[in-house]
Amino acid sequence: MEYFSAIAVLIAAYLVGSIPFGLMIVKITTGKDIRKVASGRTGGTNAMRAAGFWAGFATAIFDILKGAAAVWLARLLLPEQTLVHALAPIGAILGHNYSIFLPDYDENGKFKGLRGGAGGAPSIGGAFGLWPASLAIIFPLGVLVFFTIGIASVTTMSVAFLAIVVFVVRAALGLSSWVDVLYAVVAEILLIWALRPNIKNLFAGKERVVPISLYGKWKAKHEARTNSSQS
Repeated sequence: MEYFSAIAVLIAAYLVGSIPFGLMIVKITTGKDIRKVASGRTGGTNAMRAAGFWAGFATAIFDILKGAAAVWLARLLLPEQTLVHALAPIGAILGHNYSIFLPDYDENGKFKGLRGGAGGAPSIGGAFGLWPASLAIIFPLGVLVFFTIGIASVTTMSVAFLAIVVFVVRAALGLSSWVDVLYAVVAEILLIWALRPNIKNLFAGKERVVPISLYGKWKAKHEARTNSSQS
């Protein structure tokens, strides 16, 4: 019976993760389809590009809550199944990245796959659900990375890496289960997989830089000086 309950919880976690808050928030505030803006993803960074800071911030908060809600649901229904507690936010990340509500078709109407985000915010939420205090570590450090380096893909991968560090330390001290480390490692793998095109752009020096970040401002000034010296 618990086996079927675990499957039901994971399916529910996937469906919760599939809710495209970024798409809805941008559509309501601007009328735009976020899938046609910049990266086409539905996460907070692209919502910020499409509709401004507060739309991106609201999207990030709701996406964080998706990951946390998956853990809360698993703990409520299966309080003794720690593995399910760790797998539930993985389901939410998968739903966020490959939303059942966002099928993608080519110009001939052929199904191409499922659209979504990259998984950064729900991975923070999953860590928060497993250990609430992790939010006080991962979120501000993630924000610091975002506003200094200014590259969304690097920020996304860094939050899962920070979760790995946090849960390894806690597990080594006997404060939590190593299953939580498994969650963070799988989350990082999923994020890296989703960001494969961005990683290629990083190595090619073509990845987008957020203009309001420290690196973005430095880059803009550097390019302006270079252009003025060449003219």
